[in-house]
Amino acid sequence: MSNDKRRFIHSLLFPGFFLIVIWTIKLTEKVLYVNFSNLGIYPLKLKGLLGILTAPLIHADFEHLITNSIPVLLLSTGIFYFYKRIAYKVFFLSYFITNIWIWLGARYAYHIGASGLIYSFASFLFFSGILRKNIKLIAVSLLVVFLYGSMIWGLLPIQPQISWESHLMGAISGLVLAVYFKNHMPEKTIYSWELDDDDDDESGKKYWEIDDDTNETDFI
Repeated sequence: MSNDKRRFIHSLLFPGFFLIVIWTIKLTEKVLYVNFSNLGIYPLKLKGLLGILTAPLIHADFEHLITNSIPVLLLSTGIFYFYKRIAYKVFFLSYFITNIWIWLGARYAYHIGASGLIYSFASFLFFSGILRKNIKLIAVSLLVVFLYGSMIWGLLPIQPQISWESHLMGAISGLVLAVYFKNHMPEKTIYSWELDDDDDDESGKKYWEIDDDTNETDFI
């Protein structure tokens, strides 16, 4: 198996696991005839603190879940593929920063769904490519704009039942993380036999080089 294929498969593992988790939770609701919407984020209330951990895992219905599933998978896989050294940090910081901000600043209602994560991932991929001034990563930024540029409308309070606050907090957190990690250059292992003959005197030693790859309404 080629390195690219191995890397791509590895990049799918955690995003795929996350997808299995949110689908399992929705199927559990369906089978047991229960509703986990009260596990969402309820801003500035103790009852809503648990939602910082659980809100992105809960969805209003299967339509809501399906709508979020594809972008969650694609965008998080992109982060794990192009930014593998910091991917887990970006994922979990996006998760918690976005949700904490929602708890601090959103409307009084239960906020559920992974859309805040989606906006954070899209924002990170877009701004990180621009800030790093790397041709490959800028191409990723442009691809994000092409696929999800219409998400910009989700930042506006147009539809009352949509948690535009989640979208906005996610987009800002993605930007903050892109700025924070902009100078982080992942490392790639190479070996002495990949170098010039001048370096033969240190045969077998690992070398490192820079790799610039890269009202209680539920609001959803």
